[in-house]
Amino acid sequence: MEIFVVDAFSSIRFSGNQAGVVILNRDMDFPDDEFMRSLAAELKHSETAFVKQIGEREYKIRYFTPASEVELCGHATIASFCVLRDKKHIEYGGYALSTLAGELEVEVGADSIWMGMAGPVDMGELDEIDTETLYRAYGLTGADCPRDLRPRRVCTGISDIMMPVKSIAALNGAVQNEETVKELSHKLGVVGVHMFCLSECEEATAHCRNFAPLFGISEESATGTANGALTYYLYKFGIIKTDEMNSFIQGEAMGRRSVVLTRLQADGESVSITVGGNAVATLCVSLEC
Repeated sequence: MEIFVVDAFSSIRFSGNQAGVVILNRDMDFPDDEFMRSLAAELKHSETAFVKQIGEREYKIRYFTPASEVELCGHATIASFCVLRDKKHIEYGGYALSTLAGELEVEVGADSIWMGMAGPVDMGELDEIDTETLYRAYGLTGADCPRDLRPRRVCTGISDIMMPVKSIAALNGAVQNEETVKELSHKLGVVGVHMFCLSECEEATAHCRNFAPLFGISEESATGTANGALTYYLYKFGIIKTDEMNSFIQGEAMGRRSVVLTRLQADGESVSITVGGNAVATLCVSLEC
């Protein structure tokens, strides 16, 4: 099996969000779960994707953190299809992707990979007690929350708390109490917290930070699924319009700047979201048997 380390949501090496990508031969079965989890732990990235071709233009991916399997991972998906493209395993065009979060579509281009998200679900606003706990867990108060935005749980394959803050200073100055965030994430049935501040310039829609300590991830520098959820959140608040390109800057606080692109389309009550970006492989290794 081929094993790659890939910087996702960036075209520049040593930036973006690193993912492990394991390409399985077509005649191989997926290794057992403990092996995949152990390999993810050995690579020490937030997620490692195990990729297998199952049809002419069909692939299946399973995603493992160092702690457990997760249903979907945006940056590891972008990383996987960039490796398949750059290693000439696939051509440009559309592909079907099977994940534990459902069947998704992926569009492969020369400069970007676009992946469809699971149908967005608004899981509701946090109550006052949980809101106070959330902001306190990052050394913030209710005064740091914009008056016209409230924290909500949103899912586009993976559920996260969308946590608005007023300023870049509050975003960059937040310090996480991991135990409190773990407890709150477990209580509310979410993977983690996606903190964001709306951008004051045209460079980006918002600046973001993402935290998932419940799954052993203190902070991630780029998260496709969470920014897909944020796209739906901002659409529901009238901040994002349909058929526009949105840009989310993430990873700045970690020194690994990432750019996550999204598009939202709506047809009546039906809403679809795609997330896009590029990636570059930095390492390729083989597994000693």
